[in-house]
Amino acid sequence: MSDERRRNQILGLLFAGVLMAALDIAIVGPALPAIQRVFGVDERALSWVFSIYVLGNLVGTPTIAALSDRFGRRALYVVSLSGFALGSLLVAIAPSFPMLLLGRLVQGVSAGGVIPVASAVIGDTFPPERRGSALGLIGAVFGIAFLIGPVIGGLLLLIGWQWLFLINLPLAAVLIIFSLRLLPGRTRQSAATFDLAGLIVLGLMLTGLAYGLTELDPARLSSGSLPLPAIGALIVAFALAPIFIAIEQRAGEPILQPDIFRSRQIWITAVLAIGAGIAESAVVFVPALLTAAYGVSSSTASFMLLPVVLAMAVGSPVSGRLLDRFGSRIVVSIGVVLSGIGMLILSTWPTSLVAFYLAAVVSGLGLAILLGAALRYILLNEVSTNERAAAQGLLTVTMGSGQLLGAVLVGVLAATGGGAVAGYALAFFVIGIVMLLLTPFALALKSRSAERATAMAHAH
Repeated sequence: MSDERRRNQILGLLFAGVLMAALDIAIVGPALPAIQRVFGVDERALSWVFSIYVLGNLVGTPTIAALSDRFGRRALYVVSLSGFALGSLLVAIAPSFPMLLLGRLVQGVSAGGVIPVASAVIGDTFPPERRGSALGLIGAVFGIAFLIGPVIGGLLLLIGWQWLFLINLPLAAVLIIFSLRLLPGRTRQSAATFDLAGLIVLGLMLTGLAYGLTELDPARLSSGSLPLPAIGALIVAFALAPIFIAIEQRAGEPILQPDIFRSRQIWITAVLAIGAGIAESAVVFVPALLTAAYGVSSSTASFMLLPVVLAMAVGSPVSGRLLDRFGSRIVVSIGVVLSGIGMLILSTWPTSLVAFYLAAVVSGLGLAILLGAALRYILLNEVSTNERAAAQGLLTVTMGSGQLLGAVLVGVLAATGGGAVAGYALAFFVIGIVMLLLTPFALALKSRSAERATAMAHAH
């Protein structure tokens, strides 16, 4: 089999794996009313169906990424797919709501290994001049998932909400078979002890961060009431940060390599990833603005997001090709500016349908760049082979933190602005300004020639 054909088969396998994980996020929404009826929980408890998945993703991503750098991509990709199938089964057969949440946690932890390992495999198997295009196709998965997810979810709901999760079992089985055949199985020999202390402290730190941000009730914050458990969890998370850094500096083979943070390029990318996460979470609140501005139903408001989804599905592979041609500095700068302008258009003319669709396309293209290939492309070029998955894990953690922070930010600003149209317009205005303020960071990235030189140095 030629190298080119094998690379294309690997890309197809990774595409399918990421699509499965992304679809699970996109199709779970239609199942929520049925889950609420079956288990008799309120809206606050129901939100944990999403939140605990994010928590698992935050904890699982750096862990599985680091293990794949140590034990090989194939083994950890198969473990991730197997865990995702197990979590799906637990959700489908759950006799109680806590058991369902446990299944979602297992799903989230396992999904945390799919995307960073897939990105690292691309770095291992594709030459530097082809990585942007390959990552662009992987990034397009999310647009496709949110395009077809509601349709698939609606069809599966006709035979029972459990099938939204049971469908993952045969899909995972097929992907595991092909993973064992196609993915590189190289295991790097290491005499260093696995960084168990770092893993435990990182898990506690991210759990405190995720719980604290999720439980920060915007309504209570805007009224001056302090949710003490959430604030306590955030204090614990920040207090553990210096302890984690100290452990990593002493570890023989740390979960997050301290050497990674010596690169200014990676620090800049981490900041941009937080901003991208904030912008992504803001899009989740757009249907609330649409229902307030136009009086449409929730389902109609979700359908009105189609231009955003289409822009992301088209923009992600296109931006991948642009990365290979022009480098990350130009492409990321365009993504940041488009995201900011789109949010500002939406906030300035919140009741204009023409302005909304213009904002949807502009912000969708910007998010396609930031959430698709660009930031992952930077990290693949910037680190050595044995740090690729860990670097991708770092990106997922920073972007996930931005998503949680963005949800709280939108909620607080919307409540502060009086709710309804005016409140959400204020929230989108502030986030638009935040995105534009990230432009100097994007312009501070390496030039294309410097970036290519770094990639070639790490390729040898």
